Amino acid sequence: MDLNLRQVRAFVSVVQAGSFTRAAALLNLSQPALTVQIQRLEEMLDARLIDRTSRTVAPTRIGRELLPVFQKVLRDLDAVVIETRDLAAQRYGIVRIATLPSFAASSLSEAIALFRTDHPRVTFVIKDVIAQRVLDLVRSEEVDLGIVGGDVCDSEISVLHRTSDNLHVVYPCDHPISVLPSITVEALATYPLVLMDPATSVRTVVDLAFMGAGRLPIVACEATYMMTAVGMVRAGLGLTILPGSAREIRAEPELRSRPIDDPRFERSVCLIKREGRTMPTAAEAFCTLLSGLIVHPAG
Repeated sequence: MDLNLRQVRAFVSVVQAGSFTRAAALLNLSQPALTVQIQRLEEMLDARLIDRTSRTVAPTRIGRELLPVFQKVLRDLDAVVIETRDLAAQRYGIVRIATLPSFAASSLSEAIALFRTDHPRVTFVIKDVIAQRVLDLVRSEEVDLGIVGGDVCDSEISVLHRTSDNLHVVYPCDHPISVLPSITVEALATYPLVLMDPATSVRTVVDLAFMGAGRLPIVACEATYMMTAVGMVRAGLGLTILPGSAREIRAEPELRSRPIDDPRFERSVCLIKREGRTMPTAAEAFCTLLSGLIVHPAG
């Protein structure tokens, strides 16, 4: 059945107005055109819906039964149109992001706060996970955007913007490494290290840097989360290597951090989305703001 919404709206308008003349004016139609709409609806349903005399217009019994159904259809349709327009105007919506934990607690949270000053009805769903999980979530379209460490070479992933993040060594304030004029891979290789999980982007950078220097790290412990690594440093288990953007490196007053003086300890950070997919309007707008705060155009 090809039910025409113009015909439904015509029927509801005539019944509510109690007059073909008033309904035609409301719908900006001529009375003959409005009459045709009603007739076609009745022909489609094979039932008379309106009784019309020279003085009165009233729905038939079937018309009275259909009226609330048709009114609900029109209300639901109008609500969808309004909601779609609101989404397009970024008045509200949901932005879903998978991100490295180091950005979730720093640049990302600041970007969200700034965005919501102009878009208070936009909400965010944040999944702070390790690098491989970010890629999985973007690839499966469970999120609109991803912030991931390391270079991305995946035909299913589009890199929107790219920046870099220097790695720092985190150590107790009285540790001997604090007096060195510079932090090198040779210096790091002489002390026990609390390294991040092998599935993290930070660990990939650290492993490649040590390998490139022909050195092996002394691994005391491994941790998935940065605060865990910081806690192990505080307990004296070793030094750790974390991104300079991570707020965890400033969370403990008795700990210090310094950038590592070796370009190999630099992590690429990419803002990504699923290749060939159109993001929701709110996510598109937030991406523009975010790229200006934490990353530069890829190139």
